[in-house]
Amino acid sequence: MTPQSAHEGLAEPGNPLGLDGIEFIEYATTAPQALGRSLEAMGFLPVARHRSREVMLYRQGTMNIVVNAHAAEASSGHSPAAEPVISAHALRVRDAAESHKRVLGLGAWAVPIRVEVMELHIPAIHGVGRTRIYFVDRYRDFSIFDVDFVPIPGVERNPPALAGLQWFGIVQYIGVDRLEDWTEFYRDLLGFAELPDEQRFGIMPGGRILESPCGSFYLQLVEPLPGLLDLDGEELLARIGLGTPDVPGAVQLLRQRGVDFREQGAVHADARGALTTPLGGITFELVHQAARAPQAR
Repeated sequence: MTPQSAHEGLAEPGNPLGLDGIEFIEYATTAPQALGRSLEAMGFLPVARHRSREVMLYRQGTMNIVVNAHAAEASSGHSPAAEPVISAHALRVRDAAESHKRVLGLGAWAVPIRVEVMELHIPAIHGVGRTRIYFVDRYRDFSIFDVDFVPIPGVERNPPALAGLQWFGIVQYIGVDRLEDWTEFYRDLLGFAELPDEQRFGIMPGGRILESPCGSFYLQLVEPLPGLLDLDGEELLARIGLGTPDVPGAVQLLRQRGVDFREQGAVHADARGALTTPLGGITFELVHQAARAPQAR
Protein backbone atom coordinates (compact mmCIF):
# COMPACT_ATOMS: atom_id res chain seq x y z
CA MET A 1 0.00 0.00 0.00
CA THR A 2 1.48 3.36 -1.00
CA PRO A 3 1.57 6.33 1.41
CA GLN A 4 -1.05 8.09 -0.70
CA SER A 5 -3.53 5.21 -0.74
CA ALA A 6 -2.94 4.50 2.96
CA HIS A 7 -3.92 8.06 3.90
CA GLU A 8 -6.52 8.65 1.17
CA GLY A 9 -9.22 9.39 3.72
CA LEU A 10 -7.39 12.54 4.79
CA ALA A 11 -7.92 14.20 1.40
CA GLU A 12 -10.52 16.91 2.03
CA PRO A 13 -11.13 20.28 0.36
CA GLY A 14 -10.00 22.12 3.49
CA ASN A 15 -7.00 19.85 3.97
CA PRO A 16 -5.31 19.59 0.56
CA LEU A 17 -2.10 18.06 1.94
CA GLY A 18 -3.89 15.47 4.05
CA LEU A 19 -2.19 17.01 7.08
CA ASP A 20 -2.37 14.59 10.02
CA GLY A 21 -0.48 16.19 12.90
CA ILE A 22 3.13 16.72 13.98
CA GLU A 23 5.63 13.90 13.45
CA PHE A 24 8.55 15.53 15.28
CA ILE A 25 9.98 18.78 16.57
CA GLU A 26 13.72 19.32 16.35
CA TYR A 27 16.06 21.25 18.63
CA ALA A 28 19.60 22.23 17.62
CA THR A 29 22.26 22.53 20.33
CA THR A 30 25.93 21.84 21.01
CA ALA A 31 25.01 20.67 24.52
CA PRO A 32 22.78 17.66 23.81
CA GLN A 33 23.31 16.04 27.22
CA ALA A 34 22.07 19.13 29.06
CA LEU A 35 19.05 19.41 26.79
CA GLY A 36 18.44 15.68 27.17
CA ARG A 37 18.25 16.02 30.96
CA SER A 38 15.64 18.76 30.55
CA LEU A 39 13.59 16.65 28.18
CA GLU A 40 13.76 13.67 30.53
CA ALA A 41 12.45 15.85 33.36
CA MET A 42 9.46 16.60 31.09
CA GLY A 43 8.91 12.87 30.51
CA PHE A 44 10.68 12.41 27.17
CA LEU A 45 13.05 9.43 27.05
CA PRO A 46 15.90 8.75 24.61
CA VAL A 47 14.86 5.83 22.42
CA ALA A 48 17.17 5.87 19.36
CA ARG A 49 20.33 7.33 17.83
CA HIS A 50 20.87 8.44 14.25
CA ARG A 51 22.94 6.03 12.18
CA SER A 52 25.52 8.57 10.99
CA ARG A 53 24.96 11.90 12.74
CA GLU A 54 25.07 13.21 16.28
CA VAL A 55 21.30 13.20 16.56
CA MET A 56 19.14 11.62 19.26
CA LEU A 57 15.44 10.76 19.25
CA TYR A 58 13.40 11.37 22.42
CA ARG A 59 9.81 10.18 22.76
CA GLN A 60 6.84 10.00 25.08
CA GLY A 61 3.44 8.81 24.03
CA THR A 62 2.82 9.94 20.43
CA MET A 63 5.39 12.79 20.58
CA ASN A 64 8.86 12.72 19.04
CA ILE A 65 11.59 15.28 19.75
CA VAL A 66 14.84 15.21 17.79
CA VAL A 67 17.97 16.68 19.41
CA ASN A 68 20.45 17.63 16.68
CA ALA A 69 24.05 18.30 17.72
CA HIS A 70 25.62 17.41 14.38
CA ALA A 71 28.79 19.49 14.20
CA ALA A 72 28.64 20.27 10.49
CA GLU A 73 25.11 21.60 10.38
CA ALA A 74 21.82 20.95 12.11
CA SER A 75 19.14 19.94 9.65
CA SER A 76 17.50 23.35 9.85
CA GLY A 77 20.51 25.32 8.71
CA HIS A 78 21.24 26.45 12.27
CA SER A 79 24.85 26.16 13.34
CA PRO A 80 24.22 24.58 16.74
CA ALA A 81 24.99 26.66 19.83
CA ALA A 82 24.80 25.68 23.49
CA GLU A 83 21.47 27.50 23.86
CA PRO A 84 18.87 25.14 22.33
CA VAL A 85 16.61 26.47 19.59
CA ILE A 86 13.62 24.92 17.86
CA SER A 87 15.16 24.40 14.45
CA ALA A 88 12.53 22.39 12.55
CA HIS A 89 9.24 20.61 12.73
CA ALA A 90 7.84 17.82 10.57
CA LEU A 91 4.24 17.55 9.46
CA ARG A 92 2.52 14.26 8.76
CA VAL A 93 0.95 14.41 5.30
CA ARG A 94 -0.80 12.09 2.87
CA ASP A 95 2.04 12.16 0.30
CA ALA A 96 5.29 13.95 1.11
CA ALA A 97 6.52 14.43 -2.47
CA GLU A 98 3.15 15.72 -3.70
CA SER A 99 2.79 18.03 -0.69
CA HIS A 100 6.25 19.45 -1.32
CA LYS A 101 5.50 19.99 -4.99
CA ARG A 102 2.20 21.71 -4.20
CA VAL A 103 3.57 24.21 -1.67
CA LEU A 104 6.51 25.06 -3.95
CA GLY A 105 3.97 25.89 -6.65
CA LEU A 106 2.29 28.25 -4.20
CA GLY A 107 5.52 30.12 -3.50
CA ALA A 108 7.28 28.20 -0.71
CA TRP A 109 11.09 28.11 -0.77
CA ALA A 110 12.63 24.69 -1.20
CA VAL A 111 15.43 23.51 1.09
CA PRO A 112 18.29 21.53 -0.49
CA ILE A 113 18.72 18.33 1.51
CA ARG A 114 22.08 16.57 1.73
CA VAL A 115 21.36 12.87 2.10
CA GLU A 116 24.04 10.40 3.14
CA VAL A 117 24.14 6.72 2.17
CA MET A 118 21.27 4.72 3.74
CA GLU A 119 19.40 7.90 4.71
CA LEU A 120 15.90 8.91 3.65
CA HIS A 121 15.24 12.03 1.63
CA ILE A 122 12.69 14.07 3.56
CA PRO A 123 11.42 17.06 1.56
CA ALA A 124 11.37 20.41 3.32
CA ILE A 125 10.64 24.11 2.87
CA HIS A 126 11.91 27.17 4.69
CA GLY A 127 9.87 28.20 7.72
CA VAL A 128 10.24 31.15 10.06
CA GLY A 129 13.78 32.47 10.53
CA ARG A 130 16.23 29.68 9.71
CA THR A 131 13.84 26.84 10.56
CA ARG A 132 12.54 24.16 8.25
CA ILE A 133 9.19 22.50 7.75
CA TYR A 134 9.47 18.83 6.74
CA PHE A 135 6.83 16.67 5.08
CA VAL A 136 6.60 13.06 6.26
CA ASP A 137 4.30 10.32 4.96
CA ARG A 138 5.91 7.36 6.74
CA TYR A 139 4.62 7.45 10.29
CA ARG A 140 2.30 4.53 10.89
CA ASP A 141 3.51 0.91 10.99
CA PHE A 142 6.81 1.92 9.35
CA SER A 143 8.29 5.35 10.10
CA ILE A 144 11.28 7.44 9.10
CA PHE A 145 12.84 6.57 12.45
CA ASP A 146 12.88 2.88 11.50
CA VAL A 147 15.26 3.75 8.66
CA ASP A 148 17.55 6.53 9.88
CA PHE A 149 17.78 5.65 13.58
CA VAL A 150 19.07 2.70 15.61
CA PRO A 151 17.10 1.80 18.78
CA ILE A 152 18.93 2.12 22.09
CA PRO A 153 19.22 -1.42 23.52
CA GLY A 154 17.06 -2.17 26.54
CA VAL A 155 14.99 1.02 26.26
CA GLU A 156 11.21 1.04 25.90
CA ARG A 157 10.58 2.12 22.30
CA ASN A 158 7.23 3.78 23.03
CA PRO A 159 7.30 5.14 26.60
CA PRO A 160 3.88 6.25 27.84
CA ALA A 161 3.07 9.93 28.17
CA LEU A 162 3.08 11.55 31.60
CA ALA A 163 -0.35 12.88 32.61
CA GLY A 164 -1.69 12.29 29.10
CA LEU A 165 0.67 14.82 27.53
CA GLN A 166 0.22 15.32 23.79
CA TRP A 167 1.12 17.89 21.15
CA PHE A 168 -0.95 21.04 21.49
CA GLY A 169 0.99 23.42 19.28
CA ILE A 170 3.90 25.76 18.67
CA VAL A 171 4.30 29.42 19.60
CA GLN A 172 5.93 31.57 16.93
CA TYR A 173 7.25 35.08 17.54
CA ILE A 174 6.80 37.31 14.49
CA GLY A 175 8.00 40.74 13.45
CA VAL A 176 6.11 44.04 13.53
CA ASP A 177 3.31 44.19 10.94
CA ARG A 178 3.95 40.57 9.91
CA LEU A 179 0.77 39.04 11.32
CA GLU A 180 -1.13 38.96 8.05
CA ASP A 181 1.90 37.72 6.11
CA TRP A 182 2.33 34.69 8.36
CA THR A 183 -1.40 34.02 8.53
CA GLU A 184 -1.46 33.93 4.72
CA PHE A 185 1.60 31.65 4.65
CA TYR A 186 0.06 29.00 6.89
CA ARG A 187 -3.43 29.36 5.42
CA ASP A 188 -2.56 29.24 1.72
CA LEU A 189 0.31 26.73 1.85
CA LEU A 190 -0.80 24.37 4.61
CA GLY A 191 -4.53 24.94 5.08
CA PHE A 192 -4.55 26.47 8.58
CA ALA A 193 -7.58 28.50 9.66
CA GLU A 194 -7.70 31.55 11.92
CA LEU A 195 -9.73 31.11 15.09
CA PRO A 196 -12.01 33.87 16.43
CA ASP A 197 -10.36 36.21 18.94
CA GLU A 198 -12.71 35.01 21.67
CA GLN A 199 -11.57 31.40 21.27
CA ARG A 200 -8.52 31.14 23.53
CA PHE A 201 -6.54 28.46 25.31
CA GLY A 202 -4.32 28.26 28.37
CA ILE A 203 -2.93 31.20 30.33
CA MET A 204 -0.95 32.92 27.54
CA PRO A 205 -3.82 34.27 25.43
CA GLY A 206 -1.97 36.86 23.31
CA GLY A 207 -1.50 36.74 19.56
CA ARG A 208 -3.46 35.01 16.82
CA ILE A 209 -4.38 31.32 16.98
CA LEU A 210 -4.34 29.22 13.82
CA GLU A 211 -5.83 25.72 13.78
CA SER A 212 -4.36 22.95 11.65
CA PRO A 213 -6.73 21.57 8.98
CA CYS A 214 -6.69 18.19 10.74
CA GLY A 215 -7.72 19.86 14.02
CA SER A 216 -4.95 18.18 16.02
CA PHE A 217 -2.69 21.16 16.83
CA TYR A 218 -2.40 24.94 16.76
CA LEU A 219 0.04 27.71 15.91
CA GLN A 220 0.10 30.88 17.99
CA LEU A 221 1.52 33.95 16.24
CA VAL A 222 2.77 36.53 18.75
CA GLU A 223 3.86 40.05 17.79
CA PRO A 224 6.41 42.13 19.74
CA LEU A 225 5.03 43.80 22.86
CA PRO A 226 7.05 46.89 23.87
CA GLY A 227 8.39 46.44 27.38
CA LEU A 228 7.17 42.84 27.59
CA LEU A 229 8.37 41.04 24.46
CA ASP A 230 11.13 42.90 22.63
CA LEU A 231 12.36 40.69 19.79
CA ASP A 232 14.75 43.09 18.02
CA GLY A 233 13.18 42.06 14.73
CA GLU A 234 13.99 38.37 15.19
CA GLU A 235 11.35 35.85 14.17
CA LEU A 236 11.52 32.35 15.60
CA LEU A 237 9.72 29.33 16.99
CA ALA A 238 9.66 30.17 20.69
CA ARG A 239 8.25 27.17 22.56
CA ILE A 240 6.17 24.02 22.40
CA GLY A 241 2.67 23.71 23.81
CA LEU A 242 1.68 20.38 25.40
CA GLY A 243 -1.93 19.49 25.95
CA THR A 244 -3.14 17.55 28.97
CA PRO A 245 -6.63 16.71 30.31
CA ASP A 246 -5.43 17.51 33.85
CA VAL A 247 -3.15 20.55 34.08
CA PRO A 248 -2.93 20.64 37.93
CA GLY A 249 -2.12 16.93 38.01
CA ALA A 250 0.54 17.34 35.32
CA VAL A 251 2.07 20.32 37.14
CA GLN A 252 2.24 18.36 40.40
CA LEU A 253 3.85 15.37 38.69
CA LEU A 254 6.39 17.49 36.82
CA ARG A 255 7.29 19.45 39.95
CA GLN A 256 8.16 16.15 41.58
CA ARG A 257 10.53 15.60 38.66
CA GLY A 258 12.29 18.94 39.22
CA VAL A 259 10.38 21.13 36.78
CA ASP A 260 9.52 24.63 38.05
CA PHE A 261 6.60 26.74 36.86
CA ARG A 262 6.19 30.49 36.62
CA GLU A 263 4.17 31.98 39.45
CA GLN A 264 4.42 35.69 38.78
CA GLY A 265 1.66 38.26 38.27
CA ALA A 266 -0.97 37.03 35.83
CA VAL A 267 1.15 34.04 34.84
CA HIS A 268 0.56 31.19 37.24
CA ALA A 269 -0.42 27.54 37.00
CA ASP A 270 -4.14 26.81 37.12
CA ALA A 271 -6.64 24.45 35.53
CA ARG A 272 -6.36 26.23 32.16
CA GLY A 273 -2.61 25.98 31.74
CA ALA A 274 0.89 26.59 33.07
CA LEU A 275 4.27 27.82 31.84
CA THR A 276 7.54 26.25 32.92
CA THR A 277 10.49 28.37 33.93
CA PRO A 278 13.47 28.01 31.55
CA LEU A 279 14.56 24.38 31.68
CA GLY A 280 18.03 23.99 30.23
CA GLY A 281 17.32 26.94 27.96
CA ILE A 282 13.87 25.82 26.80
CA THR A 283 10.33 26.50 27.97
CA PHE A 284 7.20 24.39 27.72
CA GLU A 285 3.61 25.54 27.99
CA LEU A 286 0.89 23.23 29.35
CA VAL A 287 -2.65 23.74 28.07
CA HIS A 288 -5.87 22.04 29.10
CA GLN A 289 -6.97 19.70 26.33
CA ALA A 290 -9.22 16.67 26.29
CA ALA A 291 -7.45 13.36 25.76
CA ARG A 292 -7.27 12.13 22.16
CA ALA A 293 -7.40 8.55 20.93
CA PRO A 294 -3.90 7.08 20.52
CA GLN A 295 -2.45 7.55 17.03
CA ALA A 296 -1.18 4.55 15.12
CA ARG A 297 2.57 4.42 14.68
